[in-house]
Amino acid sequence: MAERYPFSAYPNGWFRVEHSEELAVGDVKPLRTLGRDLVIYRGEDRVARVLDAHCPHLGAHLGHGGRVEGDAIRCPFHAWKWDGQGRCLEIPYSRKIPSKAQLRAWETCEKNGFVFVWHHRDRTPPSFELPDLAEYGSEAWTPYEKRFWKVRAHWLDMNENAVDQVHFKYVHGAHTIPETQVEIDGAVLRCRSRMKLGTPKGEVEGGIDTTDYGPGFQTVQLSGISPALMVNTVTPIDETYSDVCFSYTVKIVDGASAARGVGAALIRDLEKQMNQDIPIWENKKYFPKPLLCEGDGRIGVYRKWLRQFVDWDPKRLED
Repeated sequence: MAERYPFSAYPNGWFRVEHSEELAVGDVKPLRTLGRDLVIYRGEDRVARVLDAHCPHLGAHLGHGGRVEGDAIRCPFHAWKWDGQGRCLEIPYSRKIPSKAQLRAWETCEKNGFVFVWHHRDRTPPSFELPDLAEYGSEAWTPYEKRFWKVRAHWLDMNENAVDQVHFKYVHGAHTIPETQVEIDGAVLRCRSRMKLGTPKGEVEGGIDTTDYGPGFQTVQLSGISPALMVNTVTPIDETYSDVCFSYTVKIVDGASAARGVGAALIRDLEKQMNQDIPIWENKKYFPKPLLCEGDGRIGVYRKWLRQFVDWDPKRLED
């Protein structure tokens, strides 16, 4: 996809690599993400750790047959033992550990039901934090309902939807073009949209409040029908594909059964919207200087904000 965008597929930021509930103590899993082979494991201390996948000894993939020992991982090939910082702790048949015995350890963060890694092109420490969501794990909200897609498009195209106010009407059938306001605070972008929505009981005033924490983590507060939250995570797999997960939760207002019913209807609608968007994302072209007009909203503001996370080189798209 390099020819489609004026920057790398791998921006700076926090990116989901696993769901907390799917990584038990002692689990070891291979990952293919951010254009790399990684391994994730959960030690006996319950901490999730991510390392480069291949043992620097003779290249075995730790995610295929590696085993957890305490808070470390043992290579399946020659039993070299590595800790969560990527240091070799033991070579069972050697008294001396080579000075260059080091794996890259990825900065991790586990919040809101996800495990994230920090990616930065210069390997600098995290420059912003992800929020703790009050809705996650609350008895007043339903458990996450998750949906997954593998999309042949860039994270940019998906996140830009929040500020593309016009498409809500002409792609998704909103009764009006939303009134949209955008606020930027460093790595955080907040977008507040208000529109009229059609329901079986008639037209209602609806709202979408979207907050992006860098390019990889987004929350969407939905109002108008029933309070609901989408937690959207987009992680580049490679130069071509993105790993997309939307996690939905609904506030329990009139009982759990009613909330589940509202949630099911909401998910059906949001899945429909996603399936309307994907063919556009997968076949569109990115213009560094798009031909915008009055009424297009804050697309230019969004694109200016995102440049802090990427290496911007519009010459890559010159004809």
